[in-house]
Amino acid sequence: MTARRKITAAALSVAVATALGGAAYVQASGDDGERSVTGAQADKATVAALTITKGGKANAVERDGENGATWEVEVTKPDGKTVDVRLDAGYGLVIVEGDQEDANGK
Repeated sequence: MTARRKITAAALSVAVATALGGAAYVQASGDDGERSVTGAQADKATVAALTITKGGKANAVERDGENGATWEVEVTKPDGKTVDVRLDAGYGLVIVEGDQEDANGK
């Protein structure tokens, strides 16, 4: 491959990565400024939260800075109550709070 083709390929790769990164950010940003996430990190947060709540169903995983947390996992516990489990960057417990939204999201 010639030097010119290598430079062109590198520039194209940077442009594609930048475009995809921007699209991922837009997709992950919610209207309320919180960012829903999926993938390996979200899976780790989910496992940690479900371990803390001793089971249940994870409804959402978000990046969140409230109470000094890095992660927020909304969990419906086995008893039907919904809580927000806030985790630090290492997926350790910061706090578990009752979810204050009702069934209508208010």
